[in-house]
Amino acid sequence: MKLSTQIKPISYLKANAAEIMEQLTEDRQPIVITQNGEAKAVLQDVASYEQAQETLALLKIIALGQAQIARGDVTPAREAITQIRADLRTKAESAKTKKRS
Repeated sequence: MKLSTQIKPISYLKANAAEIMEQLTEDRQPIVITQNGEAKAVLQDVASYEQAQETLALLKIIALGQAQIARGDVTPAREAITQIRADLRTKAESAKTKKRS
Protein backbone atom coordinates (compact mmCIF):
# COMPACT_ATOMS: atom_id res chain seq x y z
CA MET A 1 0.00 0.00 0.00
CA LYS A 2 1.38 3.35 -1.03
CA LEU A 3 0.00 6.13 1.12
CA SER A 4 1.35 8.75 -1.28
CA THR A 5 -1.44 7.86 -3.73
CA GLN A 6 -4.04 8.06 -0.96
CA ILE A 7 -3.44 11.64 0.20
CA LYS A 8 -6.34 14.07 -0.28
CA PRO A 9 -6.91 17.63 0.91
CA ILE A 10 -9.85 18.29 3.19
CA SER A 11 -11.53 20.26 0.41
CA TYR A 12 -11.59 17.07 -1.70
CA LEU A 13 -13.18 15.21 1.21
CA LYS A 14 -15.86 17.87 1.57
CA ALA A 15 -16.70 17.83 -2.14
CA ASN A 16 -16.52 14.06 -2.66
CA ALA A 17 -17.56 12.46 0.64
CA ALA A 18 -19.88 9.85 -0.90
CA GLU A 19 -17.26 8.84 -3.49
CA ILE A 20 -14.57 8.56 -0.81
CA MET A 21 -16.83 6.36 1.35
CA GLU A 22 -17.42 4.07 -1.60
CA GLN A 23 -13.68 3.96 -2.37
CA LEU A 24 -12.86 3.12 1.25
CA THR A 25 -15.31 0.23 1.25
CA GLU A 26 -14.14 -1.16 -2.09
CA ASP A 27 -10.38 -0.71 -1.80
CA ARG A 28 -10.04 -1.09 1.98
CA GLN A 29 -7.11 1.33 1.74
CA PRO A 30 -6.85 4.23 4.20
CA ILE A 31 -6.92 7.80 2.95
CA VAL A 32 -4.78 10.52 4.51
CA ILE A 33 -6.59 13.87 4.79
CA THR A 34 -4.48 17.02 4.78
CA GLN A 35 -5.26 20.49 5.99
CA ASN A 36 -3.03 23.41 5.06
CA GLY A 37 -0.59 20.93 3.55
CA GLU A 38 -0.17 18.86 6.73
CA ALA A 39 -1.52 15.36 7.37
CA LYS A 40 -4.35 15.71 9.90
CA ALA A 41 -6.41 12.53 9.77
CA VAL A 42 -6.62 9.04 8.35
CA LEU A 43 -9.91 7.63 7.11
CA GLN A 44 -10.45 3.91 6.84
CA ASP A 45 -13.36 1.53 6.43
CA VAL A 46 -14.92 -0.01 9.53
CA ALA A 47 -13.89 -3.60 8.69
CA SER A 48 -10.22 -2.59 8.40
CA TYR A 49 -10.44 -0.60 11.63
CA GLU A 50 -11.97 -3.54 13.51
CA GLN A 51 -9.33 -5.89 12.13
CA ALA A 52 -6.57 -3.51 13.24
CA GLN A 53 -8.08 -3.27 16.73
CA GLU A 54 -8.24 -7.08 17.02
CA THR A 55 -4.63 -7.32 15.89
CA LEU A 56 -3.58 -4.75 18.50
CA ALA A 57 -5.45 -6.65 21.21
CA LEU A 58 -3.65 -9.87 20.29
CA LEU A 59 -0.29 -8.09 20.29
CA LYS A 60 -1.03 -6.71 23.77
CA ILE A 61 -1.83 -10.23 25.01
CA ILE A 62 1.46 -11.50 23.56
CA ALA A 63 3.39 -8.62 25.16
CA LEU A 64 1.76 -9.33 28.54
CA GLY A 65 2.69 -12.99 28.23
CA GLN A 66 6.28 -12.14 27.38
CA ALA A 67 6.46 -9.81 30.39
CA GLN A 68 5.17 -12.59 32.65
CA ILE A 69 7.79 -14.97 31.28
CA ALA A 70 10.53 -12.38 31.81
CA ARG A 71 9.40 -11.97 35.46
CA GLY A 72 9.36 -15.73 35.93
CA ASP A 73 5.63 -15.59 36.64
CA VAL A 74 4.93 -18.92 34.95
CA THR A 75 3.52 -22.32 35.84
CA PRO A 76 4.77 -25.50 34.19
CA ALA A 77 2.19 -26.99 31.80
CA ARG A 78 1.83 -30.26 33.74
CA GLU A 79 1.17 -28.38 36.95
CA ALA A 80 -1.39 -26.11 35.28
CA ILE A 81 -3.22 -29.06 33.68
CA THR A 82 -3.30 -30.92 37.01
CA GLN A 83 -4.79 -27.85 38.70
CA ILE A 84 -7.40 -27.36 35.97
CA ARG A 85 -8.47 -31.00 36.22
CA ALA A 86 -8.74 -30.73 39.99
CA ASP A 87 -10.85 -27.58 39.66
CA LEU A 88 -13.14 -29.30 37.14
CA ARG A 89 -13.58 -32.32 39.47
CA THR A 90 -14.43 -29.99 42.34
CA LYS A 91 -17.03 -28.17 40.24
CA ALA A 92 -18.55 -31.44 39.02
CA GLU A 93 -18.79 -32.77 42.59
CA SER A 94 -20.35 -29.51 43.73
CA ALA A 95 -22.94 -29.69 40.95
CA LYS A 96 -23.82 -33.29 41.92
CA THR A 97 -24.24 -32.26 45.56
CA LYS A 98 -26.58 -29.40 44.58
CA LYS A 99 -28.72 -31.78 42.47
CA ARG A 100 -29.18 -34.11 45.41
CA SER A 101 -30.35 -31.30 47.69
